[in-house]
Amino acid sequence: MGMILVFRLARPERLSSLLASPEQVIDFLHDTDGEDAGRSESRLDLDKAWHGLHFLLTGTDWGGQPPLNFIVAGGETLGDVDVGYGPARAFTPEQLAELSRALDAISSDALRQRFDPAKMMALDIYPSIWDRDPADDDTLGYVLDYFEMLKSFLREGAERGLGFIVYMS
Repeated sequence: MGMILVFRLARPERLSSLLASPEQVIDFLHDTDGEDAGRSESRLDLDKAWHGLHFLLTGTDWGGQPPLNFIVAGGETLGDVDVGYGPARAFTPEQLAELSRALDAISSDALRQRFDPAKMMALDIYPSIWDRDPADDDTLGYVLDYFEMLKSFLREGAERGLGFIVYMS
């Protein structure tokens, strides 16, 4: 299985409620009958591409500057409720809109130029597959596909005036 990063869109009122009562976060993350149920754009799973994407956006393993370090940092932690690999983080609609604008300004070609398999392996960027022969396993294509999905997901969330929760499961 492994570590999977998941984004879940949320209305501002829901974010406020979760920040006030973090113990509700597990129910919210696994709710299939409530708000946005059945809407494919309400949830995005980055699979195991998250860390490679973070590297391509920031040039770091766990650092980087806001807003582009949002995959591993930023937002407001939802208490100390462990939702898989630690607590979830909440981002406001304003933060989501800022992220969407920042990502829209970056092309897949720009990220392609930042791909450095040797450095990614040296930094132990999860899941340590970056030095595979591209003829056998297109690891860069894998990450870039998720980048385009993430851009679209955040753009739709911004257009709807939503924030999001991000968590590792």
